[in-house]
Amino acid sequence: MPLALEFLAPQRLWALAIIPVIALLYVLLSRRGGHRKRPVSSRLQLVVPKDAAWKRHGAVLLALLSLGSLIVAWAIPKDYTDKPRDRASVIVAIDVSWSMEAEDVSPNRLKAAQASANEFVNSLPERFNVGLVTFAGTADIVVPPTVDRGAVVRAIDALELAPSTAVGEGVYRSLDALKLVPPDPDDPDAVPPAAIVLLSDGATNIGRSSAGAAQTAKDQGVPVYTIAFGTDDGYVVQDGQRQRVSVDHYELSEIARISGGKKYSAESSGQLAEVYESIRESVGTERVPTEVTDRSAGFAIIFAVLSAIGVISLGARWP
Repeated sequence: MPLALEFLAPQRLWALAIIPVIALLYVLLSRRGGHRKRPVSSRLQLVVPKDAAWKRHGAVLLALLSLGSLIVAWAIPKDYTDKPRDRASVIVAIDVSWSMEAEDVSPNRLKAAQASANEFVNSLPERFNVGLVTFAGTADIVVPPTVDRGAVVRAIDALELAPSTAVGEGVYRSLDALKLVPPDPDDPDAVPPAAIVLLSDGATNIGRSSAGAAQTAKDQGVPVYTIAFGTDDGYVVQDGQRQRVSVDHYELSEIARISGGKKYSAESSGQLAEVYESIRESVGTERVPTEVTDRSAGFAIIFAVLSAIGVISLGARWP
């Protein structure tokens, strides 16, 4: 039986020490009884088969397992389960640098990113506030956090490309956007959890350090989920020449690691949709402690029933 890692009353686990004491006592008594010669009181005992040792030992073992499970239940074990969040804030930060025009992802990186981002926004719970930040040479708050999905979708559809890539500025601006989250009418003082979902295909070549931005996000308790979008074969045409625009996985991995988020990779629109689905499950749920006493009690009942069956089979020898 897998034991829970945490208990609400861990001090009660000391009672588990009783089990090896009982087991040792049983072993000693079994050996002591085995050395005694029992007189044959009747000829009937010569033809009645002796109790099978494995049944006796098995019944005792099951009884001890049942006792152990009851002690674990007494200590009130707890586990963690995923519970849907009622409210949270998510900033979608999209790289709109010229490299997003590469066609290694059909029809190109930007259009594929727009379509998947819209699906992601519409899939979030309706009470989630969603904002949109874009970054290239600079970063802008296009849509402050809002529950109006239509406003965010329209802004995503209207994205335009610009030169340079300032990933760090994109993170800083996303943190600024989170300060604009409207208060909950039902609980104005509550601060909902927040996350940044950042999609990019390149490395920072202007602006503040992305590592510094990730550290600031961590200090504010905001994980950054990064998506490295595109393939190493991507290119754009500038001045009649092909310019390779491969994805910088390392920088995006560091942003996620430092901030406490997670880094994903997507080389197609289909993979990008899967990544967004995974992120939606992460930001849309929270791990909450749940008492699982009934689980341990259930194992105790099962072991007790099996032990009882073993004892009954030993006693029911007569036809």
